[in-house]
Amino acid sequence: MTVVEQEYLKVIVFQLADKEYAIPVSNVQGIEKLMHITRVPKTPKYVKGVINLRGVVTPILDLRERFAIPVSNQEETTRIIIITLDEMEVGFIVDSANDVIDIPVDSIEQQPEVVGSNEEDFISGVAKIDNRLLILLHLDKVLNPQT
Repeated sequence: MTVVEQEYLKVIVFQLADKEYAIPVSNVQGIEKLMHITRVPKTPKYVKGVINLRGVVTPILDLRERFAIPVSNQEETTRIIIITLDEMEVGFIVDSANDVIDIPVDSIEQQPEVVGSNEEDFISGVAKIDNRLLILLHLDKVLNPQT
């Protein structure tokens, strides 16, 4: 993202358990209903497999497992958010994709230190919007298997 005097960051808000997370719209290619996922052997547990999305084989990650949040049954609202990062396309399984909003950049704070939190490494900041607390994801770290 270029360093221009930007006042707002447009994000897609999605739900995992009882928390709301956000990723920049600029990284999102689409939101899909849950579909058949083909398992791939010898991958980390949070890598659910791959899907064939319009002719593109796309790896699918379960963000609940990635963040060590107890896995729930998939519901009608479960979605796959397709993101791109450094020309790599990946799908994230989320409980629901809520909406697209503009976050005032000056409302984004550094992530507070939380001792023993598994998702701590994946957070780039938090934003308080009205009475909502949005957790902004650091996509590089979410996609890095070393983290």
